[in-house]
Amino acid sequence: MTAPVTLAIDGNSLVHRSYHAQARTGMHSTDGRPAWAVRGLLMQLVAAVERLRPTAVVVGFDDPDASARRDTWPNYKATRVDKLDTLVDQLALAVEVLRRLGLSVVVPPALEADDVLASTAAHVKQQGGRTVVVTSDRDAFALIDDTTSVLRIINGGVDASPVMTPERLVLLLGVRPDQYRDFAALRGDPSDNLPGVRGVGPRTAGRLLQEFGSARAAFDDPARVAARLGAGVAAKLAAPGAREAYELNCLIMAMHADVPVECGALPLDPQIVAQVYRAQNLVFTVNDALCALAGADPDGLTPPAPPMPSFVDSWPSRSYARPALPKLPAPPKHAQLSLFD
Repeated sequence: MTAPVTLAIDGNSLVHRSYHAQARTGMHSTDGRPAWAVRGLLMQLVAAVERLRPTAVVVGFDDPDASARRDTWPNYKATRVDKLDTLVDQLALAVEVLRRLGLSVVVPPALEADDVLASTAAHVKQQGGRTVVVTSDRDAFALIDDTTSVLRIINGGVDASPVMTPERLVLLLGVRPDQYRDFAALRGDPSDNLPGVRGVGPRTAGRLLQEFGSARAAFDDPARVAARLGAGVAAKLAAPGAREAYELNCLIMAMHADVPVECGALPLDPQIVAQVYRAQNLVFTVNDALCALAGADPDGLTPPAPPMPSFVDSWPSRSYARPALPKLPAPPKHAQLSLFD
């Protein structure tokens, strides 16, 4: 018997991604609020549920007002520009809309969506289930194990994104999931303003972990590092502040796995699903949402979509020239097709 699947969704990650990807649409909800990022999140939710067929969904968001990590390291994310008001508003709207749907939405005090993902994975594992983390953030690779995989959203959306497993992570980066935090701590994370060990990039970090198993073992054995990877790499690890930078990164990057979570079970109420999707002007997604999230036959629940306006009929005395649209870039060609389901 296959273990039930819970989706653990990184709300901040998907809202941010949709905010930038859909900004040119300028779409609003029916009550006039900017909503293009929320619409993107809702469409990705339907696509992920259709693809993975979970029995429950948990969505995590960062606490917008406090940060335990920033309290520990005041420069954490200090290089990021302030969020635009429309992004702040849509992050708040996303929480509101998802709770209206009936999903479990967790905003942990002073913590982040990553901590919700880690806590959900730990909770589901204890219950004998499986978790698929849905995010565009690589940090979630540290959560991969025999019961947890990561659907990493890349260009092309849910259907074009790989489900990362332990074997696939080794294929992609050359490190095991239990080594990923060391890999990231050595390499650093510029987006979070966490400098790594100076001169140690992904390739060198991978080689160190393949040879020594852990970063600490490499720091503790400089002679062997010099013998196996060269004096230059040994000098980088021995440089002043190198080990301190690594240790700080490990501390900041560690995810809390003890956030209380309650997995919101599917299916959802079909009437509410229809109301929520219509309120975000997702009229052409309502039927898909009803099938995926509510397990409902949309017949009788959703009125037929209104016919598209005919410009020729509206202005019979005029000819209507369709405006030229900008040419979209070709979809990316992904080399590692073996990573895709």
